[in-house]
Amino acid sequence: MQIASDSSLATLPTWTVIVLVLVGVVEVALDVVALVDLYRRPVERLALGNKWVWVAIIVLVNLLGAILYFVVGRRPAPAGEPTAAPVSAERRVSIADALYGDSDSSDRQ
Repeated sequence: MQIASDSSLATLPTWTVIVLVLVGVVEVALDVVALVDLYRRPVERLALGNKWVWVAIIVLVNLLGAILYFVVGRRPAPAGEPTAAPVSAERRVSIADALYGDSDSSDRQ
C-alpha cells in the first residue's frame, strides 16, 4: 500500500494558501512592531527587566512571542512623570513673532 506524498503548495486549496500568507504577513509585521517598541522602551518599563530576554521571546516564540510582549512585557509609565505643559495663546503668538517677525510690523507695509 502506497500513500501519496505529494506535499507541494500546488495541491493545497487556494484559500489555504491565502490564509497562510496572511498569517505570515501578520506575524512578521507584529514582530517588527514589537521589536521597534522594545528598542525604544526603557529597561525600567519592562516586566523582566532585560531586553535580550524579550528579543528571544519575540523572535523564537513566533506569533505568540510578540503578543506576550504586548500583553505582559510592557509596563505603563509611572503616573508621576511630568508631561509638557500646554502653551498659552499669548506664548504661541510670541513664538510666531520670534520665528516670522512681528505681525504688527508686517501689517504696516
